[in-house]
Amino acid sequence: MNIVLVEPEIPANTGNIARTCAVTGSVLHLVKPLGFSVDDKHLKRAGLDYWHLLDIRYYENFQELKAKYPASRFYYVTTKGKKFYTDVPYSADDFLVFGKETAGLPKELLEENAEFCIRIPMINNVRSLNLSNSVAIVLYEAWRQQGFPSGT
Repeated sequence: MNIVLVEPEIPANTGNIARTCAVTGSVLHLVKPLGFSVDDKHLKRAGLDYWHLLDIRYYENFQELKAKYPASRFYYVTTKGKKFYTDVPYSADDFLVFGKETAGLPKELLEENAEFCIRIPMINNVRSLNLSNSVAIVLYEAWRQQGFPSGT
């Protein structure tokens, strides 16, 4: 699987997500600008000793990422999605796209890809889940659908 973080801001969240990617064999794609340095101690600490297992790739903007994978399917995780994340049949090459902690994904990106917007159900009057928790929830559903390949 492919996890995309668009302009992540909190190093500990990205570190936790990096660790989740490492233990699931997923690729982590980071779209700049980042709200921290990749040398940040909180980022490294959250990822602990998993960094050597991680395939991490960087992009100047989202268009650069999309251009590199033009035939791939992208799902945009947002509180504004009409479908639940469990309603989607995932494949191993899909990209799960998450926005920054304070604002989510850009409105234009969501409008252009409305049919690929998915959400995690929550009770009313709650803003959102923590980003690293959201990634884990959706990624593990996608991985489960694939039979946990190479998982033990």
